[in-house]
Amino acid sequence: MSEDLWPPHALEHPEVDTPPVSSGPGGVTLIIPTFNESANVAELLRQLRACLPAHPPCEVLFVDDSTDDTPALIEKAAADCPFPVAVLHRDSPAGGLGGAVVEGIARAGSDWIVVMDADLQHPPHLVPELVGEGERSGADLVVASRYLPGGSRAGLAGGYRVAVSRGATWLAKGLFPRALRGISDPMSGFFAMRRSAVTGAVTGGALKPLGYKILLELAVRCGPAKTAEVPFVFQDRFAGESKSTAREGLRFLTHLAALRSASPLARMIGFGLIGLSGFVPNLLALWLLTHAGMQYLAAEVVANQAGVLWNFLLIETLLFRDRRRHRHWADRVGRFALLANADLLLRIPLIALFVDRFGLGVLPATALALVTTFVLRFVATEALVYLPRGPRAAARNRPTTRS
Repeated sequence: MSEDLWPPHALEHPEVDTPPVSSGPGGVTLIIPTFNESANVAELLRQLRACLPAHPPCEVLFVDDSTDDTPALIEKAAADCPFPVAVLHRDSPAGGLGGAVVEGIARAGSDWIVVMDADLQHPPHLVPELVGEGERSGADLVVASRYLPGGSRAGLAGGYRVAVSRGATWLAKGLFPRALRGISDPMSGFFAMRRSAVTGAVTGGALKPLGYKILLELAVRCGPAKTAEVPFVFQDRFAGESKSTAREGLRFLTHLAALRSASPLARMIGFGLIGLSGFVPNLLALWLLTHAGMQYLAAEVVANQAGVLWNFLLIETLLFRDRRRHRHWADRVGRFALLANADLLLRIPLIALFVDRFGLGVLPATALALVTTFVLRFVATEALVYLPRGPRAAARNRPTTRS
């Protein structure tokens, strides 16, 4: 991934990758991810000039994935700003908006980090209030919430978007009741966080952002000791169109599944639920094949592969999305299919062993064999399909970025 990073008035040598000016201890770094926001950035900087105080010192870092002239317009508007403004342009937008925020956090040198959108739906005048609330309350994370008294989601256009937002909020809080305790609006993209609460996760590679719900990622993986909230009114977009699409919704659901399955026990439970769902395509394929005239034993073998493929696609997407780079997809498919079919061959000898050697009845022996082969298949799938092949392979497949 190639990146360009420039502070204002320092473009004589654009090939030099210059870090943003740090506002230093006690300061604030405002991280603003942008994707084709050329119509909004000048007005955003104008409003920030009007509301950002001189103390604590502030800096603004745009992390830009644009394909239009947004960086050039930021440079032009930054000339009138009394605070440092920098742009980190990413040619490869890894992780989407969330990935942009994480890259911005890695560059920040201030005590406080504030994340907000560039479309002015997040009111700039609340930036000092977010940081001030954090200092007053001792919180590590301060969220601007649409759901507190005095807050509003007025800028969400249409009942459909309101329903989707509310549904996503309920789903996230239901899946992560402990991590999101005290956060009424985990879907908010407007928040302040102490850098000390997040840099360990950034430098250690614990953050795996996907899409635009970066607050959820930070709250779940970083586990801030104390949180606070301030109400805010979600504004109408100043210009342009929303980047929220059905594809982003699917990425959000995938991200939720990845976060929820982060622990081995949760992955095992997810593995089992996906395995149960595989009976549907298996039985459907069996019905189609036998009605087409295929002999039933041959149809059983072929139909089992439909269930295997179904299970593989869901496991790839929901449980091991971040581990797929360790092996080529064909290698992963082959290993997964081999393990899934070996399960059938292992189960019959196990049932015979439990019945003949330990004197179990057929039904208890079958149930115990199912549990045993399930656990073995989960462990083998994780170890033989999705773990790195060795230190050298892991290093070779690890994503790299320029600093």
